[in-house]
Amino acid sequence: MESFLSLPPSPLPVGIRPFFAFVLISSFVLNFVIAEPSLYLITEVAEKVEVEDYEQLAKQLENASPLQIMDKALEKFGNDIAIAFSGAEDVALIEYAKLTGRPFRVFSLDTGRLNPETYQFFDAVEKHYGIRIEYMFPDAVEVQALVRSKGLFSFYEDGHQECCRVRKVRPLRRALKGLRAWITGQRKDQSPGTRSEVPVVQVDPVFEGLEGGAGSLIKWNPVANVDGGDIWKFLRAMEVPVNSLHSQGYVSIGCEPCTRAVLPGQHEREGRWWWEDAKAKECGLHKGNLKQDAQEVPVNGTANRDLFEGKNLVALSRNGMENLLKLEKREEPWIVVLYAPWCQFCQGMESSYVELAEKLAGSGVKVGKFQADGEQKEFAKQELQLGSFPTILFFPKHSSRPIKYPSEQRDVDSLMAFVNALR
Repeated sequence: MESFLSLPPSPLPVGIRPFFAFVLISSFVLNFVIAEPSLYLITEVAEKVEVEDYEQLAKQLENASPLQIMDKALEKFGNDIAIAFSGAEDVALIEYAKLTGRPFRVFSLDTGRLNPETYQFFDAVEKHYGIRIEYMFPDAVEVQALVRSKGLFSFYEDGHQECCRVRKVRPLRRALKGLRAWITGQRKDQSPGTRSEVPVVQVDPVFEGLEGGAGSLIKWNPVANVDGGDIWKFLRAMEVPVNSLHSQGYVSIGCEPCTRAVLPGQHEREGRWWWEDAKAKECGLHKGNLKQDAQEVPVNGTANRDLFEGKNLVALSRNGMENLLKLEKREEPWIVVLYAPWCQFCQGMESSYVELAEKLAGSGVKVGKFQADGEQKEFAKQELQLGSFPTILFFPKHSSRPIKYPSEQRDVDSLMAFVNALR
């Protein structure tokens, strides 16, 4: 069949035949566009993709259940979204995903320093749900360089951020580059000083997704508004497998050298990086959700009130602490807590310390408190052995040097045993 573009024999000179062909084709295209303008515009219309307003969506879902939020996330992103699983109570996310009936993906960061119980838990979760967790590992060359230059436990000396950056943050960044969205187990009550405003969904402010650039990754936090106790009720009701470390007193679980059990009354984050300040207890995975200054964050309405109030407690000023340090022979021994009102760990031991003061009333041991944040922090670090809040010191009767309470066990009996052993 002859093409409509084939030119019939023509007496036109050869030199102008290409021009004649151009005119003919242009005329055909123009007539086609005029006759079918909707077909011409289809490409332009397809490129106009509606941009989701995630701040508005977060408001709409603020009172939604975790299951509803999970279903919305999986429906919207399909295979381009995955659950970040740490090996702790965030297994609830996997249970919620299963309950939606939709397909889902799960990834985890294997830092190489996890507890044996956590690896066993990973295996149990895979078998229970019939899934394969997508493990991400740190770069071997980077780990080797860090360990060779600074040793295996450098984080005890200069902070955990460098190690976390190599073993957790960079592997996470690689994982997220293959996704358009991710699902986390962040909750507002996990760390009130730094996570108190976590939304249920947001444009990730730190990491990039599949398409690259700012705004290319969406972060879902289905349990942001759920209390930790309610998470555990859900896990028990659904008979979900859990990490055996939880039965040993572990609440927040991370790498083995940086995680330990907590006691009743202690906040769950107190089991992480216990040698550092309360406001430093983040690894960097959720940097975009952190408060810029945790000291200014109200926790349970206590930002504007003092702690350790009681008739048997003495509030010491800077001059009072300096005088206490200078005395080589005191008439009475003292126990003093260095605290910050904004610190959730100080708040957690408040009732125990007030009770201690009541028990020591009339015993010859004075019980004091010294607010050591703000302008007093440098003084407290240099002169009072302040490492993190709270720090508890005992000033013996016949010695000028205070003795630092070494334990994280801040219940009344433990504190009383410390005092009785030294007075």
